[in-house]
Amino acid sequence: MTDGKRERAAVEDTTPDLLGRARELAEWVRELREEFHAHPELGFAEIRTSRRVREELEKLGISCRIVARTGVLGLLEGTAPSSSGAPRVVALRADMDALPIQEENEVPYASRTPGVMHACGHDAHTAILLGAARLLAELRDRFSGTVKFLFQPAEESDGGAEPMIREGVLENPKVDAVFGLHVCPELEVGRIGVKYGQMCAASDALDIVLRGCSSHGAYPHGGVDAVAVAGYVLTALQSVVSRNVDPRDSAVVTVGVIRGGTARNVIADRVEMEATVRTLLPETREKVNARVAEVVKSVAEGLGGSAEVRRQEGYVPLLNDRALVDLVAASGARLLGPENVEVLETASLGVEDFAYFAQAVPGAFFRLGSANREKGLVVEGHNPHFDIDPACLPLGVAITVANALAVLCGKGA
Repeated sequence: MTDGKRERAAVEDTTPDLLGRARELAEWVRELREEFHAHPELGFAEIRTSRRVREELEKLGISCRIVARTGVLGLLEGTAPSSSGAPRVVALRADMDALPIQEENEVPYASRTPGVMHACGHDAHTAILLGAARLLAELRDRFSGTVKFLFQPAEESDGGAEPMIREGVLENPKVDAVFGLHVCPELEVGRIGVKYGQMCAASDALDIVLRGCSSHGAYPHGGVDAVAVAGYVLTALQSVVSRNVDPRDSAVVTVGVIRGGTARNVIADRVEMEATVRTLLPETREKVNARVAEVVKSVAEGLGGSAEVRRQEGYVPLLNDRALVDLVAASGARLLGPENVEVLETASLGVEDFAYFAQAVPGAFFRLGSANREKGLVVEGHNPHFDIDPACLPLGVAITVANALAVLCGKGA
């Protein structure tokens, strides 16, 4: 048998055992997830989480270092003889940060930090990647090449992917493929969802300042009410998507914050609004942002005020590599059965910081079913009652390891 065939056979020899071994680690992974859940930390403040990740990696003999303030990069070298080709490099990513939400679940592992909660599953992602690291460390004599473990900060806020990339996590050695996952309360445990091409939207943040003229509340004719202007602007913005975007396309304009006024009997001279624009197509992105600015300024000026709109470009769209999606689907089919691999037809209008990794190198991001309807575990993310069925954790470990081995042993990328 040639070296290349021997390496490819390593995947076939290992894959049938992955799910069983991952289930043997299930209690350890579940305990890690509950520990992370009980001690949530916001973006770029993942001090405790980062320390615990490094502790676990070091126990496994995986070298690691801090990147992007609170992120962690772990490196594992395979010890199997390599084929004639250059050893491959695969990166596996998990996000670590929590959300500024007060948890309302009554569970033993509920958040102990007031106003902060793992309401999007990043605690599960971190635990799954540690489980994958443990299993791959045990199998290091089955593969050559390098595994990079990317524990990313600040997915929910300022974005930790770009700082990690700037600090070289995809280089030296250069990554051939990167994988990520997200727990999904829309899919039952035991299923995964894969998406070819575009999986998530692009986003932009808009800061809007409306200016009027202050006066006494008893004499409104003496001023220009910025609060009233804000009401008309809010209403007018609802027409941007419904009347300016092709109904066969998708876009969302959301005003999430409105601040204005100083007293109940004073006509406000300033209102601030914070909005987001989410789009799928690049041309729609530019059109919607331009139209929002036009509408805001026109309405404000028509009512005697003025407006300023500042755009901050947000996340790029998440585009999956077709060959790597094939690989993920094949891993899921081998481990869970082909009937439990769902091909998602439509992109999400949500955004995902993994997009920057997938923009830099070929990447694939997939959904891991975490719902259990019998237990009532179907609440969407960013909700104070969000939770997952821990039965999904070993499945995520096994599929993550299978993806990595497929690349390392020459079956993908």
